Amino acid sequence: TILLFILLYKLGDTLASAMTSPFYVDLGFSSTEIGVTVKFFGFWATLIGAFLGGALIIKLGIYRALWLFGLLQMASTAGFAVLAQTGYNMNLLAAVIGFENLTAGMGTAAYMAFMAALTDKRFTATQYALLTSLMGVPRTLISAPSGYLAEIMGWTEFFILCTLIALPGLWLLRHFSSWHSQTDQSAQPSHQAK
Repeated sequence: TILLFILLYKLGDTLASAMTSPFYVDLGFSSTEIGVTVKFFGFWATLIGAFLGGALIIKLGIYRALWLFGLLQMASTAGFAVLAQTGYNMNLLAAVIGFENLTAGMGTAAYMAFMAALTDKRFTATQYALLTSLMGVPRTLISAPSGYLAEIMGWTEFFILCTLIALPGLWLLRHFSSWHSQTDQSAQPSHQAK
């Protein structure tokens, strides 16, 4: 269940991200417009998301943060469907890219904290390396047919599908409700000790 959750939690976000560049070009954005927007809004939003995600994990705990950030990632993926319907719009492009990168940074922070909480202190490096390599499987293998799906479905439907694909990962998250308070509490003393 844990391994399946790691595979599925960011699957929708990963599948959508694999097709963003051809999507922007198809909507009529130039390479310069895409590059400037992604570098400016995307870069800073990712950093802010990671720091904000870390702060919220301390406040909410890993389990609740995974729920919240997972739902926010779904909302950000749905933003691409809105952009597909709207068409060429620089302000909306900046908003969608900024929000998607913000939520991706938050989701990755919780994802990493979740995997760190699973590792045994005696084998932290090995176990964490294995879990993070498993995290990369959707990016390299499962997202491979994303271009084909986008072509046969159309952009709006493709991004709606990517939004809905996040649901199995959130459904699996329910299985960790019995131990979330234990891991959240164990994370607190180490933070206070610092």
